[in-house]
Amino acid sequence: MKILVIGGGGREHALIWKLKQSPKVSAIYCAPGNAGIADLAECVPLKISEHEKLLEFAKQAEIDLTIVGPDDALAAGIVDKFQAAGLRIFGPNRSAARLESSKVFAKDFMERHQIPTAQSRSFSDSSEAQKFAQSLPKPIVIKADGLALGKGVIIAKTGWEAALAIHQIMDERKFGDAGNQVVIEEFLEGVECSIHALVDGRNYVLFPGAQDHKRALDHDQGPNTGGMGTFSPSKALTPTLSEQVREEVLDRFIAGVQADGLDYRGMLFPGLMLTPKGPKVLEFNCRFGDPETQVLMMRLNSDLVDLLEATIDQRLGSVQARWNPCAAVCVIMASGGYPGSYETGKAISGYDKVGEDVHVFHAGTRKDEGQIVTAGGRVLGVTASGWDLRSARARAYEAVNEIEFEGRHFRTDIATKGATA
Repeated sequence: MKILVIGGGGREHALIWKLKQSPKVSAIYCAPGNAGIADLAECVPLKISEHEKLLEFAKQAEIDLTIVGPDDALAAGIVDKFQAAGLRIFGPNRSAARLESSKVFAKDFMERHQIPTAQSRSFSDSSEAQKFAQSLPKPIVIKADGLALGKGVIIAKTGWEAALAIHQIMDERKFGDAGNQVVIEEFLEGVECSIHALVDGRNYVLFPGAQDHKRALDHDQGPNTGGMGTFSPSKALTPTLSEQVREEVLDRFIAGVQADGLDYRGMLFPGLMLTPKGPKVLEFNCRFGDPETQVLMMRLNSDLVDLLEATIDQRLGSVQARWNPCAAVCVIMASGGYPGSYETGKAISGYDKVGEDVHVFHAGTRKDEGQIVTAGGRVLGVTASGWDLRSARARAYEAVNEIEFEGRHFRTDIATKGATA
């Protein structure tokens, strides 16, 4: 079968790497792709936002299955467009994808269906938001309603920080229309963890837990990013907690989408805070996580094509996913200055020197006269497997130390907090 993957980051590289292993796959295309993906798939020079052109390409190339990576394409309704043309595509439709594209919609859904989450209120008027924020004990969490590339969540430790965040989001329009509304919620103490589950609207298949490192600097300092590294498994998500997540989050999610008439078929990726009072949902994401996908694909033994097709066809009730008992660690190598301003076009070397059980998944890269150079904030996801997290982490950092580019930045403490031995 022929597959089209939409996106051009580390998540898409990892998915394509796994799809390539399926005996069912004869050809893979990726739009727009990146320098690393080009070694595994034919890159198509189309933007993620060019839905009509992507649809036309899928028809002409006789694509059997399209997989959507980025959240903004789902929010814009690319799944609806492909489905209307009779093409098979993996991902929730526009209505269901509101669970990620609107935090207000998601919070209402969680409260209505008794899915544990932080107490919150939403506002469309900045002055009302300011009044409410100043009335709360700090810290508090302020979230832009819409999609903001993983940067629309601000933890305000003081009244001044809260006032500034609301002003930047709602008045200065730092995130554009994503800041038409804000959600202000209580700050939750605990261990942050994420889960992935394939959902077909009736049943789900839960993936192993993974932990992301959102802050730019070691020891969880600095601004939030799209993710600076991940590891799996995590001792934080114990069997008891996993069962609680099934009952209080996933089972109630299935009941909720059915009650609300949402046709949810795709990946559900909730961010969780494991609090002393149990797991609470921080947010819903309606696609594979990045960089969580990198470690999960390293551990997946099952054919990914089979799992995706079972999701589309609502057959997950009869499917099981097989997992490698190994551990996996992903360290993100970013451009200097990320998540703020940064320079691109820096030559990358050493990626061909990495050891066994290590894969370098490209995110922000391109080829320039035969040389691979940086082309984004997050550049590479150096991902290693091992019998345990200690060995996987050691292999990942050995590979990181082989790779050079001007201004490279990475955290040195990935997989040291909440990790198993």
